[in-house]
Order: sequence, then structure tokens, then C-alpha cells
Amino acid sequence: MTAYVILKLLWTGILGFLLSALGLMVGMDMGVGTLLRFVGRTDPERRTMLNIIGPHWDGNQVWFVLGGGSIFAAFPSLYGTSFSIFYVVMILLLFSMILRPVAFEYRSKVENKHWRAGWDSAFLISGFVPMFVFGAAFGNVLQGVGYHFLWTGQYIQDESFWSYLLNPFAILCGLMSVSLSVQQGGAMLMLRAEEPIYSRAKQYSSFGGLVAALLFVIGGVWVHSIKGFMLTAPVDPNMPANPLHGQHVAMVKGAWLTHFTAHPLLWLIPIMGTFCMVASSFCLRRDHVGLAWWLGAGSWIGTIGTIGAAMFPFLMPSSTAPDQSLSTWNATGSAYGLTAMLVVSCIFIPLILSYTSWCYHVMRGRVSVHDVINSHDSY
Repeated sequence: MTAYVILKLLWTGILGFLLSALGLMVGMDMGVGTLLRFVGRTDPERRTMLNIIGPHWDGNQVWFVLGGGSIFAAFPSLYGTSFSIFYVVMILLLFSMILRPVAFEYRSKVENKHWRAGWDSAFLISGFVPMFVFGAAFGNVLQGVGYHFLWTGQYIQDESFWSYLLNPFAILCGLMSVSLSVQQGGAMLMLRAEEPIYSRAKQYSSFGGLVAALLFVIGGVWVHSIKGFMLTAPVDPNMPANPLHGQHVAMVKGAWLTHFTAHPLLWLIPIMGTFCMVASSFCLRRDHVGLAWWLGAGSWIGTIGTIGAAMFPFLMPSSTAPDQSLSTWNATGSAYGLTAMLVVSCIFIPLILSYTSWCYHVMRGRVSVHDVINSHDSY
């Protein structure tokens, strides 16, 4: 195995880690936004919920930037093709996320119930839509995306965005992602809120974990009937970033289960994900909130890990030109670029983990409605 192949595999693993961290940290904040109008029944309660995530939400967006940045740095072919094909979806995602900081800043500027109710709806949109799109994207990739490349390297999109945004399997994946974010957001509220927010958050978060587990199992069964992608001939892992030649791919029903059949130990990944979702809900009901939060992290790792194990080495397969599917082998950057960015990642990812942990440690403790009402610095 050459150094270039090792770098390709390392960056595939790093991408999986960053996507899991994105789902966990960003999803937690989005989950609070989704729950705002349901858990918070009064204006002071909703303000309390916003002040629980207020010190952290903008820092957690770093994982969103890192996820996109890693695709840009390590998988330039994937970045250029996917961000263009999903352009309309990306605009929808960005506009919904832009609502979030604006809502934080403007919600409490006017003491009018209609004004604040409007911004509360903005929190719901900016919490639900990004997580739905995040999950639906995985559903779309599992089914394959309609595109092909010309001999010049230019990609051609073969499908309307409606066909891959609003298909049943993608909707199921999107709802599962939202359910996981509700579970994690509710766990965060339970860690730092008092009654009655605590009890309401417990109901929604524990239910969200069970719904996510159910949808995950349904999706796993559904995959049996989906035409997955598989290599029909050996490939050279050292191949350059050129999707026009070097691999032969077939679409076969149930192909995404091939790796699990060949390597039964891989079944531990989806089992772990399902177990963590159910166990987290159980722990939330039993008020073991800290353990439930970490089990929620295992839920995201199990979910993303299951998709990665099923699809490897594919990153974004093409449903109209399978041989031109983008994979770990033909969509990565140069060895020099991967090495340079690996050094940068080894410095900054531990640094980000350290300061994020420090921030949560310093700002630990419960946030009460009384403290929020009597503070001039609160949202």
C-alpha cells in the first residue's frame, strides 16, 4: 500500500469524523431551535432556551465549516460536482441558516408578542430545514445522483433537483436526521434547564431517539430494495483524480449490503447506532442525562459509519453513468495537498476540540428563568 493510498483512506476517515461531529454539535443547536415553540410555552421560557445555547451555537458552526472545508481541500472533484449539483439545496440550506443569527440578535429587540413569535418561527425553520437537508443528502447519495462528465471534465446534471430532494427515501433520511437533532437538543436542555423546561424536553428528546431508531431500521430494510453500486473489476487505488476511466461499476439491487455480507463484523456499526439511539432515550427517561448525551454521539457515529461502510469506496455515485461515479480513489487531491492538509488538521482539530470542551466546562451549570429575566446581557 503506497503513501498516496494511505492518505486517501485517512481523509475518508477524517471526512466521516467531521460529518459525525457536524451532526452532533450543529444538530444539538438545531434541535433546540426546532423545539423552541414546543418546549417553551412562555416568552421567558423561550429566552431561557436560547440563552442555554447562546454561548455555544456560533462556535459549533465551526464543524459545518470544517465539513465543507475538508471536502474542498481533500476531495476537490467531489466538492466541485456535489456543490454544483446540489446548488439549489445549498441555497435553501444557507438561507435557512442565515435566519439563525438574525433571529438571535433581533428577537428581543421589540417587546411585542407577534414580533417575537415571528422570530420563534424563524428558529423553527433554521433548526428543522438544515438538519432535514443534511439527512436527505445522504439519502440522495445512497440512491445515486444523475450526472455525467464530458471528455473535457465538465459535469452535466441529468436530473432536476426536485427528483432528488423530494423522493420518499430521502425524506425518510431527512426526518431521521431531524429526530436525532431533537434528541440531542432535548438532552442539552435537560443538562442546563430547570423545570418546567426540563420535563418537557425529556418527553420530546426521548421520543425523538425512539423515532430515529425506528426510521434507521426502516431505512436499513429499505436499502435491500435500492439499487446500490458495486465495482465489477479491480481498480488501482493510486489512480489520479479522473472519473472518466479506471473503474467499472454496476447498479445492483441490495449492493450496499455487500460489505456487510463479506465482513460480518461491520454489522456492529449499525447495531451500535441503533443501540445508542434506544439506550439514550432510556437514559433520558431515567434522568441519566450526561450518559444520554454521549450515547447520542454514538448514534451519529453509528449512523454515518453505517453509510460509510456500505458505500466505500464510493462518495457520490452516478445513477446515469455509474462508471463515472466519484470515489475515494478518483476524487481526491494530490498527495502533496493531502499531506499538507493532514498536517493542518492534526494541529487544528485537537485545538478546536480543546477550546470547545473548555467553553462548555466554563459555562456549565443550569440557566434559570429568573436569571435570564434579570440579566441585561441575555437574549
